Amino acid sequence: MLSKRIIPCLDVKDGRTVKGINFVDLRDAGDPVELAAQYAQQGADELVFLDITATHEKRKTTIEMVKSVARQLNIPFTIGGGISSVADAEALLSAGADKISINSAAVRNPVLIEDLARAFGVQFVVLAVDTKLVNGRNLVHLNGGRLVTAIETESWIKDAETRGAGEILLTSMDHDGTKQGFDCSLLRKINDRINIPIIASGGAGKTAHFTEVFVQADVDAALAASVFHYGEILIPELKQELNAHHIPVRLQS
Repeated sequence: MLSKRIIPCLDVKDGRTVKGINFVDLRDAGDPVELAAQYAQQGADELVFLDITATHEKRKTTIEMVKSVARQLNIPFTIGGGISSVADAEALLSAGADKISINSAAVRNPVLIEDLARAFGVQFVVLAVDTKLVNGRNLVHLNGGRLVTAIETESWIKDAETRGAGEILLTSMDHDGTKQGFDCSLLRKINDRINIPIIASGGAGKTAHFTEVFVQADVDAALAASVFHYGEILIPELKQELNAHHIPVRLQS
């Protein structure tokens, strides 16, 4: 059985790591390059960097930050924010990123998923989906959660898989930053309908939440931000806890 992955997420704004609740009320959480190095040392399996205002502010992710991170890390990392073309993705991969994450641009131009998969391979393409319950329906949100669409989350993910997305980073906006646990029911529902890995995001508050999401939703990876940034959960201790529950994880020797 493949090891389950623990992935710290660094939301970056103006060159700093930030964290909010339900995608708002952002506060500073430190230097992204320094945090990245710390997480690699702690035993994180991967990292995700999301330039959360790049699309909203119509600019590109900072190449220099990617280069700095790549020099510090010996684990894979994904970069997202403002990627709207094969050229954008190529620049980030050339700077040292292992995978690229697309969100709003893919919804506006779904062919972008096909173009990226064709250019780099499906394993390089992570589709990030921000979803929120609106009148009983889980709907896709764009521009860092600022813009609601009429697109059903489940149908969009299934379409993206068909087009060549290699992995889904699914964030529940209703759970984001609340520390009340992941949206296991939604994650399980979608996981049962697709054949590519899912990274669960939104709601981690204690180690038990990671155990729950791996057992109940059988996701491939769990992502969190503030509980790692502020030292509320330490990755070595989390992995020992998961191991004690017979959940396969990569332990440091």
